[in-house]
Amino acid sequence: MATQSPFSFLNSLAERVVHTVQPPQWLVHETQQRVVLFLNHVLMQEKAATERLVRQKGRVARVQWRSFNMALLITPAGLFNLAPEGAAPDLLLEIADSNPLALAQSALRGDKPAIRIEGDVQLAADIHWLVDNVQWDVEEDLARVIGDAPAHMIGSAARKLAQGLRQFVGARMGGQQAATGSVPVVVEPESRPPQ
Repeated sequence: MATQSPFSFLNSLAERVVHTVQPPQWLVHETQQRVVLFLNHVLMQEKAATERLVRQKGRVARVQWRSFNMALLITPAGLFNLAPEGAAPDLLLEIADSNPLALAQSALRGDKPAIRIEGDVQLAADIHWLVDNVQWDVEEDLARVIGDAPAHMIGSAARKLAQGLRQFVGARMGGQQAATGSVPVVVEPESRPPQ
């Protein structure tokens, strides 16, 4: 009898939690507000990012995973705000992998999740540019609070920890992917005819 991987137990547990636990609406809204604040904080550190988004002002991008979704309205300042309830998205980004543990393992490896993209091609290209080119400078933000030297030490330790986690997960998952033949696929954007 073959032994079962501990990852399969965690996987089934994560699946059950996601299916049964539904957070209250106020918590969802507050979490979305915090995500918007964080995204805008990161965007404001990169002038080229806000300049790109200014061209898309008034457009709505919806990110969806399972039953969770978040619609973002692009403001005239080139930042994000929560879109009004029921706003029709110009772009839909749906995370294809429904397994929360697989998504976490993929993120630890540094891989991007497989995404189904539908809608405006130019908006999709600008969002893709943001994902590839804008990064949160944790050390800089931390240095404002605790100083340059301690922030650099913490940043260095965090990078080493992240590298170790990626190697650990990569080594563990590399064998599983080879055995199952599964490889994540990213779907290219589809254009929608003008309306």
